[in-house]
Order: sequence, then C-alpha cells, then structure tokens
Amino acid sequence: MAAPTNVTAYLNKLDRWQEEILLLREIILSTGLEETIKWGAPTYTHKGQNIVGLAAFKSYAGLWFFQGGLLDDKKGFLMNAQDGKTKAMRQWRFLSLGEIKKAPVKTYVLEAIRNSEAGLKIKAQPKKALPLPVELETALQKNKLALQHWQRLSPAHQREYNEYVGEAKKEETRQRRAEKCVAALLEKKGLNDQYKK
Repeated sequence: MAAPTNVTAYLNKLDRWQEEILLLREIILSTGLEETIKWGAPTYTHKGQNIVGLAAFKSYAGLWFFQGGLLDDKKGFLMNAQDGKTKAMRQWRFLSLGEIKKAPVKTYVLEAIRNSEAGLKIKAQPKKALPLPVELETALQKNKLALQHWQRLSPAHQREYNEYVGEAKKEETRQRRAEKCVAALLEKKGLNDQYKK
C-alpha cells in the first residue's frame, strides 16, 4: 500500500480515530505551524524544524514531539516510546475525543515552538564504533576491491554490515553473511538497498 502524499489522503485512509486526529490537527494548525507529510504521517514544522507529528495507531491517536524531552511536562502526559534509545522524542497518547478536549495540547505545542525558536535541542549521542567481525575482516582482506568499497562507506553503512554479520550466532552463518557482504560491496550496493525504494 502506498504511503499518503498529503494530509487529506492520510485522513481518508483512517478507519478509526478520525475525529481525534481532526481535533488534534485543528489545535496544531491554530498555532501557525506548517503542515506536511513525513514518514507517511502529518508532521508540523516551524522555520524548517520538525516540531510535532500526528498519527493514528491501532489502540490510540497520538502526538509525538520531536524535542519533547525539553518540554515542561509536570503532569506526565508525555512518554518515551523507546526508552534507552530515544533521547529527545516524546509521545502523547489519547484514548478518546474527551481526553483531547481536556488536555493542554496547544500549550505544549506553543512551548515546543518557543524551544525551537530559542535553538534548544537535545542532540543524539554518537554511536560507538562496532568491532569488525573476524569473518567480515577476513573476507575483506581477501578481496582488495571490496575492501576499497568498504573504506568509502559511511560509518552508518559500515555499522549495517557489522551488525548483519556480528549478530549471527553460528560461525558458519557469520561466514555466509560475510561473503554476501563482499558480493554486495563488489556491486557497489548497500546491504539493505533491496528494501529501499
């Protein structure tokens, strides 16, 4: 199924939570934010900076604040959906229309805009370099052209290869994966290119 290219298409696709999403959208738009679609869902920006996103899920309608970790959330409405992974982003889940009507959503959005204006930002921590699995290192040493392509990869792409080989439990699986990596490098392809459009 194709991802929606505009908010109307997103709304038309909803079979649940449509009223809640429409109310949240109305509140957000009243703050003057610009509306777009990013990652297949309505996203609201200020001067090019992502402020808040809006989405309907199976069991709730929700907002996510891109720099929600900076918000003064005294009542504890916000949650970190990926504890230990996400530093800045916070989510706010709603289970009914009445819940949204009582919630200080606009206050939170306006604070997020002010924080953006002030240049406040929680920066992501750089990931630690992963050790090169022995099987991948050996395979690269045997093929100089693959090694050259490897050395030109960004750290993120190198990490994909490292994780792919290193997460296998059996040595023979790691060996097979290392060979697959060399083949992809020789074709100048990313490990996950087949899944990207």
